Amino acid sequence: MIQVRGARENNLKDVSLDLPKRRLTVFTGVSGSGKSSLVFATIAAESQRLINETYTAFIQSFMPSVGRPDVDELRNLSAAIVVDQERMGANSRSTVGTATDAYTMLRIIFSRLGEPNIGTSGAFSFNLPDGMCPECEGAGEVSTVDVDQLLDRELSLNEGALTLPYYTVDSWSWQIMVNSGFYDPDKKLKDFTEQEWADLLHKDPVKVKVGSNGFTYEGLVSKMQRTWLAKDRDGLQPHIRAFVDRAVVFARCPLCEGARLTQEALSSKIDGVNIAECSAMQLNDLADFVRSIEDTGTAPLLANLLDLLDSLTEIGLGYLSLDRPSGTLSGGEAQRVKMVRHLGSSITDVTYVFDEPTIGLHPHDIQRMNDLLLRLRDKGNTVLVVEHKPEVVAIADHVVDIGPGAGTAGGEICYTGDVPGLRASGTLTGRHLDHRARLRDTVRTPKGQLPIKGADVHNLKNVSVDVPLGVLTVVTGVAGSGKSSLIHGHVSGQDGVVVADQSPIRGSRRSNPATYTNLLTPIRNAFAKANGVKAALFSANSEGACPKCNGLGLVYTDLAMMQGVASVCEECRGERFTPEVLTYRLNGKNISEVLGMSVAEAYDFFPSGQPHTILGRLADVGLGYLRLGQPLNTLSGGERQRLKLAIHMAEKSSTYVLDEPTTGLHLADVDKLLALLDRLVDDGNSVIVIEHHQAVMAHADWIIDLGPGGGHDGGEVVFTGTPAELVTNGDTLTARHLREYVGS
Repeated sequence: MIQVRGARENNLKDVSLDLPKRRLTVFTGVSGSGKSSLVFATIAAESQRLINETYTAFIQSFMPSVGRPDVDELRNLSAAIVVDQERMGANSRSTVGTATDAYTMLRIIFSRLGEPNIGTSGAFSFNLPDGMCPECEGAGEVSTVDVDQLLDRELSLNEGALTLPYYTVDSWSWQIMVNSGFYDPDKKLKDFTEQEWADLLHKDPVKVKVGSNGFTYEGLVSKMQRTWLAKDRDGLQPHIRAFVDRAVVFARCPLCEGARLTQEALSSKIDGVNIAECSAMQLNDLADFVRSIEDTGTAPLLANLLDLLDSLTEIGLGYLSLDRPSGTLSGGEAQRVKMVRHLGSSITDVTYVFDEPTIGLHPHDIQRMNDLLLRLRDKGNTVLVVEHKPEVVAIADHVVDIGPGAGTAGGEICYTGDVPGLRASGTLTGRHLDHRARLRDTVRTPKGQLPIKGADVHNLKNVSVDVPLGVLTVVTGVAGSGKSSLIHGHVSGQDGVVVADQSPIRGSRRSNPATYTNLLTPIRNAFAKANGVKAALFSANSEGACPKCNGLGLVYTDLAMMQGVASVCEECRGERFTPEVLTYRLNGKNISEVLGMSVAEAYDFFPSGQPHTILGRLADVGLGYLRLGQPLNTLSGGERQRLKLAIHMAEKSSTYVLDEPTTGLHLADVDKLLALLDRLVDDGNSVIVIEHHQAVMAHADWIIDLGPGGGHDGGEVVFTGTPAELVTNGDTLTARHLREYVGS
């Protein structure tokens, strides 16, 4: 048994329990009940910390700092591997092939069997100088700057010809250009000579003197490439990022035509196919190709590669290709790719920790996911899964139900034991395990259509479909069938369409729900008015901030050779404000106590006005348990999506697009979500939901089903109509599963 004694991390209330090793344990409970605090922040975190402590101080200095979790004792831990939903690195050089080592195996096979033989496996790598295309350096595409986005050829410099950021007339950058002496600032750009154009756009840095001042002059494009294009796009300020997206055009490399490799590497073939063509194949097709290669010398390697490709296909990722950039995978896809890597490992007796592995999976694929979890367990590993779907709970050897509520109302063990015991336990999870949403008695009548014509993004095969307006439309289909391509590619960009997805919210560790929803402004004003002082005092980013920790509540200490440590600020004891600010009260509470309230508590505390309205929306989307001052970087993907939805509900929108809004929702909360979607539609909006959850499908007015499979086996509309018609007449994978769902 893994023995947990006295766990108090986040909202856990002195929790003690025993978890069986080499078994599959599923953790259930409402969103915010403390599942992640127990599994990730306590068990996995302590395992990771103890492993890190075995390294030398020098090596530890390069590792992230992990404090000891707040727990009395943890016994019998084994090494924990967390397989989470974090997107894989957005580095364009990382592909499905490099992330799974499949491409490495393929390179070795080509270096042995490719004709003509061109040497080592490094000659087939687009990340090594031997193999990368000299023109695009292995990126597959070259970037060019669209000069007309930087300037207006009809004007002179003095008339404001430069349109890129920071170059307005009289700005410092503009003065350098005008006084450089390389061209006449009154001459229209369209009349520049070739030499003047070259100096304006491409001149390398050179020292120039104007009067008594010396400064560095550099051509516009050269400077832009050095200061903006060389940096990570996500690190740029929003207005610069928007400008770069407009001004930089990415085109396929003309030399390698996007294959990333040297001409020599592309000339080497096995059975008439080169390595780039292998990488572009769907994984299930590549597996067939590898099966057809007969060679005794590389047989063990071929068998390993085939095993990996078959596992990826089995888990429902057969529609991916090895050249697909890792950064374009969804959270669920990334998690499944990582999972397959661990299946092939010969290490056993490990604790694997999964966070909602069914996200992004059609009911048809959940079966395969279950098989993989059981295979990991049967290899002799302990598998811990945080999950809401009843199909996964059903295969557990052991269940831990945490609750009874969320936030301060949670953090206790409501049940531990087997699945039949959970059903009979009378807990919220036990009661909802067999709960099924029913088909609607009457579906709403559409108020119009949003036509999509000839959609061909990614794998869509020239799809034309009408999306009904004024109703709840659910778009479904197996993973990779083209749902996101259809909706995000052809609906999301239109006027009046609001998209709430699960992508991270840009913001620092200072951002929290109160700042993000603009709730803090009316709260600060209320404090200022009640106490006759200025509102800036009640901002932890402004005058009222504790001077020692600058309003963070934590002090980050860099210990040179040892790992850095975050500790609670001694001066304000984590309350973030100066003692003077904390003396000011509003209805008996100070600002720190208000920020420590949950949304539900604050909703009662502010019975009217703007705060009451904003808090009401947060409660409506099921975030009543969030603390107002909780840092945004601690929220899950599902919580981020619901927070965005709450903000968008304030806008007068006409069409909402939601991407898997049931992510992270307990079965009992799915009903609340359905009521919220109904309310949005009844208020006169159109709601389009990309979703796999059968309760949402059953509750829809209209279903658009894509398929029949994933990748090039998908990309077609296989059914449109009401859920009742799908259940009665449908012949798709979705129809089969929905029929079973509403029938039981």
